[in-house]
Amino acid sequence: MIFSGSAHRGLAEEVATHLGMRLGEVEISRFASSEAYIRFQESVRGSDALVIQSHCDPVDSNVMEQLLMIDALKRASAKRITAVAPFYAYSRQDRKARSREPVAAKLLADFYEAAGADRILSVDLHSGQIQGFFDVPFDHLTALPLLGDHFAEILHGEDFVIVSPDAGGDRLTDKWAEYLAGFHHLQGDVAFIHKRRNHKERNKSQSIAVVGDVTNKTCVIVDDMIDTAGTLVNGAEALIAAGASEIYAAATHAVLSGPAVDRIKNSPIKLVVVTNTLPVPSEKQLDNLIVLSIAPIIAQAVKAVFEEESVSELFHGENQP
Repeated sequence: MIFSGSAHRGLAEEVATHLGMRLGEVEISRFASSEAYIRFQESVRGSDALVIQSHCDPVDSNVMEQLLMIDALKRASAKRITAVAPFYAYSRQDRKARSREPVAAKLLADFYEAAGADRILSVDLHSGQIQGFFDVPFDHLTALPLLGDHFAEILHGEDFVIVSPDAGGDRLTDKWAEYLAGFHHLQGDVAFIHKRRNHKERNKSQSIAVVGDVTNKTCVIVDDMIDTAGTLVNGAEALIAAGASEIYAAATHAVLSGPAVDRIKNSPIKLVVVTNTLPVPSEKQLDNLIVLSIAPIIAQAVKAVFEEESVSELFHGENQP
């Protein structure tokens, strides 16, 4: 049985359609005090239940809604409960970067286990170590095949470079280069932007220098998410200053907070390609923004879980961040 929270029902419906199933009936409402109310409208006893919820704004409310759904399923005797969080909230708070900070990603993992989740599925975690915060199975999916196949058509015949917007993304750029070479016979170089992040002001960074040759080359900036787009746009401007001919961008999660849309609109980036792990409302859609559906990948993984087959084999064993 597949159930959807209220955050991104469209994605859940797509997943259900790919599986040849329908979404289960669940009442989701709010009390006058703003507390969430959950009640399943059909029997779930003995079922293999899936709860899909994207952790978009308002993040805390949507997370709590999914936790309550899991708790209700457990108390109604569901046999197995799989929580699907296409975008895992608090993933950037996976460690103490400074003293007296919480490790929010670990706390959230504890919440899911306490609620009764037997398994977790998520897409392109910001930090792979989050999987280790869980004592239940965690299936990590990646949008690389989806995004990589799309860019293979764009980059065919181009002299291109895969660029990380920071030094920590070298593993992702290597994966992109390997995927394009292995599955599309496209050979490209890799580069990264050396930047200094301002820890006193969240969501602010400063691009310093481009490490790698990008002169007269088509550049694709790859990252797991686009939040305020400051890192992305600063990186694009640094690449242009270093002599790049065209700039593209690819990311799994389109958070698009605050000034992100205006920044992208006024940037030198020719095209931004993301997935629908998070809903992209009409006011955030741009002429140079393409949203690909992650639903087929989630559906394939869910099918593998239900049929007790390997999830990693769907990605040829290359699904770890």
